[in-house]
Amino acid sequence: MAIETNDAAERERKRRSLRPLARLSPYLLRYRGLLGGAILFLMLAAATTLTLPMAVRRMIDHGFSGGDEAFIDNYFSMLVGIAAVLALASAMRYYFVITLGERVVADVRRDVFAHVTTLSPAFFDASQSGEIVSRLAADATQIKSAVGATASLALRNTLLGLGAVAMMVVTSPSLSAIVIAAIPVIVLPLVFFGRNVRKRSRHAQDTLAEATAYASESIGAIRTLQAFTNEGMVTRRFAGAVDAAFEAARASTKARAFLTAFAIFTIFASVVAVLWFGAQRVLADTMSAGTLGQFLLYSVFAAGALGALSEVWGELAQAAGAAERLTELLAEEPAIRAPANPLPLPKPATGAVAFDNVSFAYPARPDRSALNGLSFAVNPGETVAIVGPSGAGKSTVFALLLRYYDPQAGRGTLDGVDLSRADPAETRGRIAIVPQDVTIFADTVAANIGFGRPGAARDAIEAAALAAQAHGFISALPNGYDTQVGERGVTLSGGQRQRIAIARAILRDAPLLLLDEATSALDAESETLVQKALEKLMEGRTTLVIAHRLATVLKADRILVLDDGSVVEEGTHASLVAKGGVYARLAKLQFDAGRVEGIGQAAE
Repeated sequence: MAIETNDAAERERKRRSLRPLARLSPYLLRYRGLLGGAILFLMLAAATTLTLPMAVRRMIDHGFSGGDEAFIDNYFSMLVGIAAVLALASAMRYYFVITLGERVVADVRRDVFAHVTTLSPAFFDASQSGEIVSRLAADATQIKSAVGATASLALRNTLLGLGAVAMMVVTSPSLSAIVIAAIPVIVLPLVFFGRNVRKRSRHAQDTLAEATAYASESIGAIRTLQAFTNEGMVTRRFAGAVDAAFEAARASTKARAFLTAFAIFTIFASVVAVLWFGAQRVLADTMSAGTLGQFLLYSVFAAGALGALSEVWGELAQAAGAAERLTELLAEEPAIRAPANPLPLPKPATGAVAFDNVSFAYPARPDRSALNGLSFAVNPGETVAIVGPSGAGKSTVFALLLRYYDPQAGRGTLDGVDLSRADPAETRGRIAIVPQDVTIFADTVAANIGFGRPGAARDAIEAAALAAQAHGFISALPNGYDTQVGERGVTLSGGQRQRIAIARAILRDAPLLLLDEATSALDAESETLVQKALEKLMEGRTTLVIAHRLATVLKADRILVLDDGSVVEEGTHASLVAKGGVYARLAKLQFDAGRVEGIGQAAE
């Protein structure tokens, strides 16, 4: 309980500061030229602004009172020159800071996305993809604003405010003492309200991300949504999420509005008080009118800078919340990673696979075992079918082979090397998979097939499609291999998507082939054609097949029957049917017993 309390206190302490923005410093330091240029022109603009009150004082005290027209003309000419310098400095400041902001946010987005792609599936089991996309989009945009315009304004007003206060002290130490004494009265409430703004800003961003995630999920499943006529229900739920995001944003805006009003009133009330004291001194002839004018301008600059900082603080607080959410992603550690000194896989690759007493439970369901003491071995070039009832652990075997997860007990090996001691990238480089749920990207047909081997020549892509019996339907598309297939391949049939996935696996040309119901989405004619392509693909390769259809199972050298995460039967189709066990029961559910036995005899 004490640890939980300390963690909560730590999170609350972080929310009350702008510290997350400091995590962006490595990105800023990559571009020292842009950063240096921005700071140089910021300082030039602030220094130029601070010279104006001195010019005003000299005009009032020496020009107007003495009636020297030439003196006044010279000073007005000088003011035009100062304005030109200020304009140039401001323009260059804008260019440097905005360019820096764009560059930094591009790097942040790139690094966050690159890091997210390395995270293990266990992370995505507990996270929404839409929420992650929201961080990459909305939160990164918030950071861009902070690193660019907002940070620039904050630094400019800080320099201007400090410079104005320093010049106030030089101009009139006595009046400055009154102003400086009032600063804590102004600043402390600003800090307190700023903490509240940041807390509310983070909540608003989290709420908006949740709404975005729900919208992304609903749009991705638009066909299912419409098929079940749930448009109204989904719209109402999204409307509720949007309203919740609006209320959170409004609460943040209220806090910022109150912060701004308080800052402006207290700052300018103090300026009025100082002006009253100064006016009394001018009347008493203890201070010149020009000096009072100079002091007044500096006090207005200082007040304006503090007032602007109060608004900028709220924006920086929002950016700090966004930076915190993005750096949380960067701080996520992949559960699966290459060891410090990975064992190399032997060459040439053979595709030999073995599981030795493997037990595993998914992180999202730790109380339910998916595999229980699973042991089996697959020899190089052997084709082994894995069958069993739903939930028996068939797909989990593939997930562990691809090292999406590590087992809690036992070990899996590829070519004799423990998977946990090898580099996951090298392991996966030796595997080609045709999943049941095919992933097709919103790109061309050629790009989707080429995903199996990036950089593959067009001839190789077309040869893979031809081997997968996909060349015919691809050639009939409007632009052939250059046809855009839409998000998730919505313009293709299920069988066409399956054949593109098979072509992708053929192109990969890996020694170990994993087929997860690879022909499940095909009609009888297409299945026959693709089965021939798969048989050719399987030659000389180690192949693991998850299948229910007997056409696939009969081609296997062996059949492993899984139930409750363990191998309960092993053998050929005929021997397993003769046993009358789990396999025979599963086969009987698809076919009548006589036909099952007949098929088995024909296979022999």
